[in-house]
Amino acid sequence: MFRYGPATKTTETRSVAARPHDRGLRLAAKRALKRPAVVFAMPQIQAVADGFADYAGRSAVSVLACAILKDHMHLVVARHRLEPEQLVIQFKSAATRRLAESGLHPFAAEGRPAKCFARGEWKVFLDTEGEVRRAIRYVEENPAKEGMSRQEWDFVGASLRRRAR
Repeated sequence: MFRYGPATKTTETRSVAARPHDRGLRLAAKRALKRPAVVFAMPQIQAVADGFADYAGRSAVSVLACAILKDHMHLVVARHRLEPEQLVIQFKSAATRRLAESGLHPFAAEGRPAKCFARGEWKVFLDTEGEVRRAIRYVEENPAKEGMSRQEWDFVGASLRRRAR
């Protein structure tokens, strides 16, 4: 992928998605992928949410906010015994398992489905109540930015969400 330009790296705590970039180069990189980029349909988004709910419930992860969009997700979680990188792996695994079980995995036709999530994560540590509130608002408002309806998932702690506002 490096022939299409360097990776976008940042230490910013806000999205850099609106920064200028070479759209043609970005599209060429996507065409060079082994598989097409995954774009989830609504039944797949629900399956991902079901997987997230399952893992959050089994692992006592307090999810403060969650937005599952067509091509990416946002989660705000309270401090947990696992490192953030491990939590992300577990959430992705639970979502992948639920997609496969429900017959909705985007690569199901390939036999044992390949991973449908990108490697890694973008994590931001929130140190103040104000930062947590801002992150929750950002995640809750994100579906509208993508032309989707507001999302309210049962596994997102309603009392925690109210307290953080």
